[in-house]
Amino acid sequence: MADDLAASPVLALTTALIARRSLTPDDADCCALIAARLELLGFRSEWINEGGVTNLWITRGSGAPLTILAGHTDVVPTGPLDQWQSDPFSPEIRDGVLYGRGAADMKSGLAAMVCAVEGLLTSQPHIQGTLAFLITSDEEGLAQYGTRHVVKVLLARGIKPDYAIVGEASSNQQLGDRIMIGRRGSLNGVLKVLGKQGHVAYPHKVENPIHRLAPALAALVSEVWDHGNAHFPPTSFQVSNLHAGTGANNVVPGDCEVVFNFRYCTESTEASLRARVETILNAQGFRYELKWQLSGEPFLTQHGALIAAAQAAIADETGLSPELFTGGGTSDARFISPWGAETVEIGPVNDSIHKINEHVQVADLDRLSAIYLGILQRLHAA
Repeated sequence: MADDLAASPVLALTTALIARRSLTPDDADCCALIAARLELLGFRSEWINEGGVTNLWITRGSGAPLTILAGHTDVVPTGPLDQWQSDPFSPEIRDGVLYGRGAADMKSGLAAMVCAVEGLLTSQPHIQGTLAFLITSDEEGLAQYGTRHVVKVLLARGIKPDYAIVGEASSNQQLGDRIMIGRRGSLNGVLKVLGKQGHVAYPHKVENPIHRLAPALAALVSEVWDHGNAHFPPTSFQVSNLHAGTGANNVVPGDCEVVFNFRYCTESTEASLRARVETILNAQGFRYELKWQLSGEPFLTQHGALIAAAQAAIADETGLSPELFTGGGTSDARFISPWGAETVEIGPVNDSIHKINEHVQVADLDRLSAIYLGILQRLHAA
């Protein structure tokens, strides 16, 4: 492994980051490691920390275009350690594959970005415009005090980026086969149907909230919320949790709780979905409480200079013509895109993210960095 690290700066930095136990929202000094490297290139660091979250905003240059390289250092919990083939925080290479928590999501993306910028500024010290990194330790957690917070702070200063590249694991089957150009919105609801507890043998003396919920739930599941569009599939409604009962088989519960989620496209809005759900519930005539939580609104980046540069860089490095994709979950791109930046997500293959034995192909690390370098060269040629 020592020879591999010496041959590839991207691999060396990726393994150094994986070795730091940065379980969300603990940064474990990953940002400090990155800042120290970038400061050697003339970057200026600013820490915009909040709520126990580490946020690094680090810039070099001035004027337009302003390109942000964005990512997160925090990782999800490991899961059962006895199911890992090696310590998730002791990176290990086996048969050309690097294993460790964060290998794909997304410490390899961060390392590839840093090394791409090092390569760019070593060969071309004087570039047009401004380069910036926005790195947080609160992407895998609540996402309240990370990128969302930094964007608010910078927006209040009048800072407006032109382009943003988020290093999330976006590739599907091979490196560079997808560019994420948008994401669906995510809207969560917690519905509590209120009833009246009592003995199952006396149904006339109880109000069974499960029975009252059933037709409403059927209506919600069968509802066609929209038909999607050229860029997004139709909005989907999914129940993730359902809780009711006292544990006894002879007691009607006093309430029933349902947790659900909308993954919605640009044909629907938070307000329209909320209104339609409440109309369906009100039509059933039962008592209920409903709490909403918006995780992120849908966004779509229109085709421009960044997408064109990304397509060209990927084609040069891999020979692929990448799919422009909007599926999958959410990411911090949902906070950056509304800021006004043309935003894409480009990173390693996402097959193992959040799984036991998370991994990335070692050969993909330098190739990913070359893709980022190719994009930056196209956008910032002096």
